Amino acid sequence: MRLRPAGAAGGGSTAGAAGARSDQVRVITPEVRVFRRVVDIWRYRELLVGLISKELAVKYNASFLGMFWSMLNPAFTLGIYYFVFQVVLGSGISDFAIFLMSGLLAFNLFNYSTQNATGTMVGNAGIVKKVAFPREILPLASVGAGMVFFFFQSIVLVVVLAASRYSPGLRFLPLLVPALLALIVLSATLAIFLSAVNVYLRDTQHLVELIVGAAWFWSTPIVYSYSSITKKLVDHHLPAWLPLLNPLTDIVLVFQRSIYAKIYGASKNPGALRPGSALQQSAQTLPANGEWWFLWHVLVVLGISVVLLFGALAVFGRLEGNFAEEL
Repeated sequence: MRLRPAGAAGGGSTAGAAGARSDQVRVITPEVRVFRRVVDIWRYRELLVGLISKELAVKYNASFLGMFWSMLNPAFTLGIYYFVFQVVLGSGISDFAIFLMSGLLAFNLFNYSTQNATGTMVGNAGIVKKVAFPREILPLASVGAGMVFFFFQSIVLVVVLAASRYSPGLRFLPLLVPALLALIVLSATLAIFLSAVNVYLRDTQHLVELIVGAAWFWSTPIVYSYSSITKKLVDHHLPAWLPLLNPLTDIVLVFQRSIYAKIYGASKNPGALRPGSALQQSAQTLPANGEWWFLWHVLVVLGISVVLLFGALAVFGRLEGNFAEEL
């Protein structure tokens, strides 16, 4: 399928930005190599930045508080979870707000990126059918916007740490760099893959809301400790490492170990959850392992995510040829 270059599509800021990068006819074919797709994405990086800015502007268009909502929303969510799990249910985790925020910080980036990226092809059908540019940029723009929200939410976390005079795990803080990189690559992989699949199967977007927003969240130790779920598995004669098959668990554990820092942050007390409850906390909260254990696990996630990213780009290329007809 041949498309006119973006500059020939006429009007629109998106078309103009893309036109600055291309003056030739773009041929949409599944034979385009994955490496060539990566190069094209880099060549259109200015368009990617423009789409990220556009997504942020549209999200808070005519909003009085504007970008402040990106900090207020997670703070409000934190307050709800804190009230339910600490005040009402009595999780038994000391400094529960810090523990919860360190896990939510990572999950919110993943959640926003995947859910918003899934519908980008359908939502931008007019551009996809008429303008020539690497379509992978559309879902990647959602990942970029998620990174901006991650930055603002990090500010909230830093303010809370400073106000409460809470000291993070300084030895483990450098591990946040590979953990964040693994999180971004994993989010980009799913964003590209799901955005392509959703063109053909429109129920994908609703399914992602259930899987990522609900199932994936509750299967990741964010509102409960990692040690509590491993203890339950051992009690039922199951391998304690099963939660680590969830890549978000490995990433969240690094965030928790670096920011929350406490290995023994929970304790049995009369106010804790009722005996036998799935969320009852043990004395240990996080794995009592050194930096290399956490680094190794997050590097494995990063390596697998990179391989899957190239696979997602290949699948996207195979499906891209019929986007115009399906949209």
